Amino acid sequence: MSRQRRNLILQWLAFFAGIGVVVAFLALTVEWSSLHRLFFDWAVFKDQFPNMITEGIRNTLVYTSIGFGGGLVFGLIAALMRRSSVPPARAAALAYVDVMRSLPALLVILIIGFGLPLAFGENLPSWANSNFAAGGFALAMVAGAYMAETIRAGLEAVPKGQTEAARSLGMKSGQTTVTIVLPQAFRIIIPPLTNEFILLLKDSSLISVLGIVVGQRELTTIGRQVSNSSGNYTPLIAAALCYICVTLPLTFLVRRLERRANAGSR
Repeated sequence: MSRQRRNLILQWLAFFAGIGVVVAFLALTVEWSSLHRLFFDWAVFKDQFPNMITEGIRNTLVYTSIGFGGGLVFGLIAALMRRSSVPPARAAALAYVDVMRSLPALLVILIIGFGLPLAFGENLPSWANSNFAAGGFALAMVAGAYMAETIRAGLEAVPKGQTEAARSLGMKSGQTTVTIVLPQAFRIIIPPLTNEFILLLKDSSLISVLGIVVGQRELTTIGRQVSNSSGNYTPLIAAALCYICVTLPLTFLVRRLERRANAGSR
């Protein structure tokens, strides 16, 4: 038997031995009856549907879509400003990116959700007082800072020869950016942008700190409220499974896009 094959067998044995130790530890120490009653009660689990889907998943996707769309706009503007030849524009974009990336998303949601109504009072439109607007805008502000760096990296990854060729044909700088540079940059950054969407999907649970009412609740809020009222944590497991059902297809999509991008770059 070769040394390489012997090492491979030893690695497999070590892996299964580790799994066996973990399983034995859990079997001997976990109180399975209590765990089943409080976390895996099938009757309580069934009661969460279809509300967990019709309200929870729907609103989670709404919050995420607002945050992602707004973040994409903020990120694109900030990325272009970072590449501007005007120093104040570069400084403003850098300040926005650094500040937003330094603050916890929860704190930004609290500041925007409670600060804007106090700052503008009656001058604030009624629709802006909804959690969809406040929560989505806060997520967009945070996501935009991260997307700005992703977009800027994509813009810098486009070969400069593309820009020089476009200008040699008489295209203006703005026209070159919109028609030549941006399409290629976004093709490059699709995988990291999809990852950002997945992160926002989970960060949407933070909007619950604004005091979400029935009809505007996302998955985590529904699970927590039902758990608090029933004294059972099964609704949180139902919410977790819903998150998995939404995020796993997106994760597989990211992997496929990354493989296609790597194959195309060879």
